[in-house]
Amino acid sequence: MREKLTAAEMGRMSVTEYHEADKLPLVVVLDNVRSQHNVGAVFRTADAMRIERVVLCGICCCPPNQEIHKTALGAEESVEWSYYKETLDAVQDLQAQGYTVYAIEQAHDSVTLEEIAENLSTFNFQLSTCPKIAVILGHEVFGVQQEVVDCCDQCIEIPQYGTKHSMNVSVTAGIVIYRLSQALRTNHQ
Repeated sequence: MREKLTAAEMGRMSVTEYHEADKLPLVVVLDNVRSQHNVGAVFRTADAMRIERVVLCGICCCPPNQEIHKTALGAEESVEWSYYKETLDAVQDLQAQGYTVYAIEQAHDSVTLEEIAENLSTFNFQLSTCPKIAVILGHEVFGVQQEVVDCCDQCIEIPQYGTKHSMNVSVTAGIVIYRLSQALRTNHQ
C-alpha cells in the first residue's frame, strides 16, 4: 500500500526559512488579471517553485485579501510581491534591472516555451548568476495589453492543439513557472 507523506515527512521550510532561502531570478507579472483566485494560484505556484517575486499590476487585487488567500493558502505571505498601477512601468523597471521580459502571448514572432527552456540549457551557471527572467501574463479575456507586448523583449507561446486558443491564467502560469524554473535549476552548476 502506498501511504501519502505527511507534512512533517515532506520537510517543508517555514515562512521565515523561505524568506531567507535563495530564490530563482524569475519574476511573474500579472497584467490586469481580474480573478482573485487566479492571483492566489500564481502565488501558490510561485512559492512551490521558489521564484523571486510576483508583480501585480492594474486591476489585480492585492494581499491581504480573503479570496486570494483561499487559493494561495498563505503563499501570499511567503512570496515577495509588489504593485504597479501601470504594467508598462513594471516592465521598464524590470528591464532596467537587467531582466529579459517575456509576454506570454500568441504573436507573429512568438517562440515556444520549450525553445526558451532549451536555450537556457545551453548555459552552465551558478544560481547567483542565472539569467534574470520576467514573464507577463494578461487579463483573462484580453490577454497582455498590446502596448505591453510592444515593450517586451520577446513573446513566449505554449503550443496548443485543440479547438481553443487559450488556457486559464493560473494553468498557463503553472506551466510556464514550472518549465522555466526547472530549466534554471537543472542547468546551473
